[in-house]
Amino acid sequence: MKINFFTKNIILAFALLSFFSLNAQVKKSKEIKVFGKTYTQADLSKSKGFIRCATTEYETYLQGKYPNRMNDSQFEAWIKPLIEEAKNNKSQSGGIITIPVVVHVIHNGEALGVAPNITDEQVISQITVMNEDFRRMALTPGFNSNPVGADTMIQFALAKVDPNGNPTNGIDRVNMCKYSWSNDDQSNNETIDSTLKPATIWDPTQYMNMWSVRFSASDLLGYAQFPSNSSLPGLSTNGGPANTDGVVANYSTFGSIDYNINNTFFLNTPYDKGRTMTHEVGHFLGLRHIWGDDGSAAVCATDYCNDTTPAHEENYGCPSVASCTAGLFEMVENYMDYTDDACMNLFTVDQKARITAVMNNSPRRATLKTSTKDIAIPLFANDAEIKVERSCQVENCSSGFKLTLYNRGTSLLTSAVITYTVNGGTPQIYNWTGSLAQDKFSTFFVPVSSAVASGTVTAAITTVNGTADQRITNNTATGSYVSSPLPASYAFSTVVFTLQRDLYGSETRWELKNSAGTIVTQGGPYANASGSTLPPLITQTWNLANNTCYTFTIYDDYQDGICCGGGNGYVRIKSQDGLTTVFEATNFGASASKSFGSNLLAASEALLTDVNIYPNPATDILNITKVSDKATYTIHNTVGQIVSRGNVKNNKVSVDRLTKGVYIITLNYEGKTISHKFIKK
Repeated sequence: MKINFFTKNIILAFALLSFFSLNAQVKKSKEIKVFGKTYTQADLSKSKGFIRCATTEYETYLQGKYPNRMNDSQFEAWIKPLIEEAKNNKSQSGGIITIPVVVHVIHNGEALGVAPNITDEQVISQITVMNEDFRRMALTPGFNSNPVGADTMIQFALAKVDPNGNPTNGIDRVNMCKYSWSNDDQSNNETIDSTLKPATIWDPTQYMNMWSVRFSASDLLGYAQFPSNSSLPGLSTNGGPANTDGVVANYSTFGSIDYNINNTFFLNTPYDKGRTMTHEVGHFLGLRHIWGDDGSAAVCATDYCNDTTPAHEENYGCPSVASCTAGLFEMVENYMDYTDDACMNLFTVDQKARITAVMNNSPRRATLKTSTKDIAIPLFANDAEIKVERSCQVENCSSGFKLTLYNRGTSLLTSAVITYTVNGGTPQIYNWTGSLAQDKFSTFFVPVSSAVASGTVTAAITTVNGTADQRITNNTATGSYVSSPLPASYAFSTVVFTLQRDLYGSETRWELKNSAGTIVTQGGPYANASGSTLPPLITQTWNLANNTCYTFTIYDDYQDGICCGGGNGYVRIKSQDGLTTVFEATNFGASASKSFGSNLLAASEALLTDVNIYPNPATDILNITKVSDKATYTIHNTVGQIVSRGNVKNNKVSVDRLTKGVYIITLNYEGKTISHKFIKK
């Protein structure tokens, strides 16, 4: 390994990352604003540093933003007789209702399984828990023997048909080119409601939309959009904003640790059993908090369900609390309280009646009953889907874009020929090889010369598995392309990293990646300062591999850099003699990046954009198209060490002597170059 870091420092960095990712919310002393409501440190202390649910605040926000939206008392006046009707007539659908679900996994370009890009298994575990809870399933944590406990007759299934009529697994992964998401209109102009939801939502009359995100207010666990009425006398018909309708959760509360078989889930105790989404979906279906949201612990307000014991206020942990009604205890096991996930296991008969009334009468809820988006359409053996990933304006070691190939067929997908153009230019061919089971995907980088201007990418699947694709409706895609500037090249390979943290170290993280996208060192989150004195300076010396590009990125969870409100912090990367500044930042908002290296190729050198390298993964041989024997190659491992070099012979490079792992091959031919990541199996 050519980058020399003390092993103890790396171990310490990972230890701090694990510790503070679980505890930063408790230590943080800044006020948190959620939909106009300010939470102080005192507010957060009783809830272990978390904001359990923001649905009430969100509803108040919506009522203020949309004057025709009914207020709480109007909604209750409308729904009361409908609840009585539901008690007598049960469901208009005649039994169990299955709601099709789409889960939008929002990320910032992270690889699958790297937070917040949670795995399919973590998503599926959340749907499993919701079914256990809403159906009161025997022999699961969702079962109870309470005499007023109810099977709500509502269940959930990941969608099998997307809005275009093509097959899907109900998991929609979207790179939104943003590290974290705010719900506060005052913080920036790209919020969850103004930007994220409208850009990603599927038809809310046919799907229940769920979003897994990284909140800017990392203390927040989730919130939902409460249902509306459509026939209240004296009010305009208003179902509330359709392009924001659904439920949202922090990625670290989306799913259940009980199903973490492969140890890949990102979940924080004690909210790690999927009950945040059970709670929020309860709101989505019309349920209120059991204490009635009066705001005063001295008053037991109503939740409009007679069989939920009156409660003074929200409960945390798993306590035993005397109710406002003498001789009774508050129903802390109810999903609509704020208790720990492990404490919850109850919906009641009256709560079921409210849900039934909403499903029978409320806009966009009633239509979910008849949606068939959870019923699979006929599948073909050979069916691939192409997607152009969003191109982000960030510093990168190489210019290009990403495509994602999905296997929507029943046969194993092992090869695909993809044609693409940039800005309507000459069509290029990308030969993909791999091994994808049904509904699995591969995201890969397609290099483009930095001389190509930003514009539009069009991609189309030509063949799959050596034959024609049997479904043409998902074979083409378009997207934006943002040209990345060439990385800065310096004559030196040793740099000095300096970080002056501000008072809120729990918000600060940084990482250094090589051109393969592998993190070679990182730091943070850190401890918050105990007083007003800035913490000690952090200084490290990095010995970089020659002719290798690196990308440094620093993040701030609060999106105010390390300059503002918490002291004058800064980050710098300089040459060892201190004369050349490679990177410097202080007021950088959510993040800042810089790509650089030692003795990189000159800016005038172009990329070999039409060269293809296959198969990938490779066993013995890499095939190189469209170069002669004059082409040379260099293979680096993921830490920048050269492990092989030579000439391309007969359009082939032997890799049989390499150990199993990930590598970067760089080709040079006629003054042009290309780097490509491959796997040796």
